[in-house]
Amino acid sequence: MSCRQLPEVRRGPPLPRTVTTVYAIAIIRYRRPLDEIIAAQDEHRAYLRSLQAEGTLLAAGPMDPRTGGMLLLRVPDGNAAGALDRVRDGDPFSVHGLAQYELLAWKPVDRKSTRLNSSHVSESRMPSSA
Repeated sequence: MSCRQLPEVRRGPPLPRTVTTVYAIAIIRYRRPLDEIIAAQDEHRAYLRSLQAEGTLLAAGPMDPRTGGMLLLRVPDGNAAGALDRVRDGDPFSVHGLAQYELLAWKPVDRKSTRLNSSHVSESRMPSSA
């Protein structure tokens, strides 16, 4: 499986230090045949580049097999749900009814203050790909 990166673009200013952020995973599931998805792909990728330029999009890529894609997002914590709705509602895939979004807000654990170790996760329960 290969991962393609978006072309490098200038990123917008980082969020001010006083603003806390929420990370999110957007799972995009195609709802139309792949040929319709491919026809709208350039418009979708241009939209992703705009999200990357403003600092909202951290990573993006298709699923394997190609039944959709995923985005890793960062939005201000003040109105994370509203910001995530705007990301979904602005995507041409969503606008044209080509895909459905599932938005999952995520607050990763600070690795400096909390460590996952054997007392938190049993090795036998960890996925084999980890």
